[in-house]
Amino acid sequence: MTQHYRITLLPGDGIGPEIMAVAVDVLKVVGEQLDLAFEFQEALMGGAAIDAKGEPLPSETLDLCQNSDAVLLAAIGGYKWDTLPRHLRPETGLLGLRAGLGLFANLRPAKILPQLVDASSLKREIVEGVDILVVRELTGGVYFGQPKGIFATETGEKRGVNTMAYTESEIDRIGRVGFETAQKRGKKLCSVDKANVLEVSQLWRDRITALAPEYPDVELSHMYVDNAAMQLLRYPKQFDTIVTSNLFGDILSDAAAMLTGSIGMLPSASLGASGPGVFEPVHGSAPDIAGQDKANPLAQVLSAAMMLRYSLNQPAAADRIEQAVLTVLDKGNRTGDIMSEGMTLLGCRAMGEALIQALSV
Repeated sequence: MTQHYRITLLPGDGIGPEIMAVAVDVLKVVGEQLDLAFEFQEALMGGAAIDAKGEPLPSETLDLCQNSDAVLLAAIGGYKWDTLPRHLRPETGLLGLRAGLGLFANLRPAKILPQLVDASSLKREIVEGVDILVVRELTGGVYFGQPKGIFATETGEKRGVNTMAYTESEIDRIGRVGFETAQKRGKKLCSVDKANVLEVSQLWRDRITALAPEYPDVELSHMYVDNAAMQLLRYPKQFDTIVTSNLFGDILSDAAAMLTGSIGMLPSASLGASGPGVFEPVHGSAPDIAGQDKANPLAQVLSAAMMLRYSLNQPAAADRIEQAVLTVLDKGNRTGDIMSEGMTLLGCRAMGEALIQALSV
């Protein structure tokens, strides 16, 4: 019996439309193979929405997303919109999407594929076997805390203010996701904070510690964020699952991503308590190579696999896509960002065709 899913596509800006096209083609093939019917509906977001509608997240886009089974996002932003007021920038649309869908948990894997060990900027013995998942709180902390803004002081000097704030319930909510995720992986959870100098981090540590007895099978550790950044480079294999706040997670997940050799290889999932999740590559819109058929679509394709696994409960379809990626890499196919000696250089479209061929075997 055919299962039907409504997917909202947000191609966005820069290389977004190019990599989204590859992911959609892959989903169509897998859907035909496993009797899954996808209804794709495309909407504007980011710079494309600003140009067409004057705002980064039009209400009709949010409505479509809210009434979907899942949302697949490519990339937003670019130099063109960097000088706009903060409330009109593409990134503000992303924050609005997360808030509008109640997406409080961001899952960002950093797994070293055997075929790409030598693409990392770190030594093979440091990164080989690394498999980290960062669980980042997504709707609280310094990005959302109030007050925030740039204000004039009594002396006329401008003062920028952002507020890092968390409630107990916000911490408990993301903490449970961290513990439950660790249970499904290596049963090790490292909570990252800055409790030695930040009161909000002290509350964070207290609440995460209080949750630990509910998960006796998970080994909990704590680490300050500066040390965590250092340890990710020194000995990343010590980590399995990391749970941390919005700001720290933003920084650490990008650092972890580069262990793999290219941020162009990594997907992510943003989930709420209910409703559709948003699935997107962790890289940006790369406007410098947009329209040149140079983009790496693999992170977008792997984001589609995460969508199938986490939102649509279709693990067999996700497995099939992930295996196709491995097959393509085993054959020596590479885009420019992961290219090495002796490999075959492919553009974005050709990499998509190689994936379709791997799926069809």
